[in-house]
Amino acid sequence: MLTVFIRGMILYVLVIFSVRLMGKRQIGDLSPAELVITILISNIATLSIEDVSVPLFTGIIPILTLVCLDVLVSYISLKSRKIRHIISGKPKIVISNGVIDQNQLKTLRYTVDDLMSSLRTQGIFDITEVQYAVVETTGAISAYLKADRLPLTPKTLAQPETASDPPQAIISDGDFIKSAESRLDLNEQEVLKELKRKHLETGDVFLCTVDSQGKLYIIEKQKGNKK
Repeated sequence: MLTVFIRGMILYVLVIFSVRLMGKRQIGDLSPAELVITILISNIATLSIEDVSVPLFTGIIPILTLVCLDVLVSYISLKSRKIRHIISGKPKIVISNGVIDQNQLKTLRYTVDDLMSSLRTQGIFDITEVQYAVVETTGAISAYLKADRLPLTPKTLAQPETASDPPQAIISDGDFIKSAESRLDLNEQEVLKELKRKHLETGDVFLCTVDSQGKLYIIEKQKGNKK
C-alpha cells in the first residue's frame, strides 16, 4: 500500500509538471496532437500506479518522452505554418455574409443541429443574426453577429456599422495566407505594393489584416523576431 502511495505521489508531480510544460490550455482548447499526448500520459500514469510489478521508470520515461516530443512539435509548428496546418488543421468558414456554406459543413461532418447547438452556447438562438462563423481547429465555433445585432458602443452610435464580414488575416508571422486572398477583392501584389510603400517586406510583418473595404492593418515584428 505504501509503495502504491509513493508511486502515485511521484507520478502526480510528474504529470502536473508535464502539463505545465506543455502549456496552460483548457481541455476544450487542445489541438488534436496535444489531446492525444494528454490521453497517452494519463493512461501511462494509471498503468504505472496500478501495476506495482512494473518498474516506475517504465512509466516515467515514456511520459517525459511524450512531453519532449510535444514541446519539439510545438516549436516546429511555431516556425512553420505548413507543419502547423498539418498537425492542427485549419479554421473553416461555415457562414460568410450571412450565408451558410453547406458544402463546408458536409466536409466537417457537421450537422445543422451541431451548428445550432454551438451557437446557442454563445447565446445565439437565431442563426439569421449571424454574419460570419468559423470552426476553429479545436472544433469550437466562433461567431460574429450582423451589424444590427451587435452591442451598442460610442463608436457605433456615432457611425453605424454596415453588414460585413470581420477583418481577415492575410499575413501571419511573415507568411502570406493564400486562402484569405480568394475571399477578398485583393491580391498579393497589391499587399506587397502597400508594404513597399511603408518600407516593409513580408518577413517584417507579424500580422496583417484586411477588412471588407480593403483597409490594411499592419503589425510589424519586434526586433529580434524577424526572419
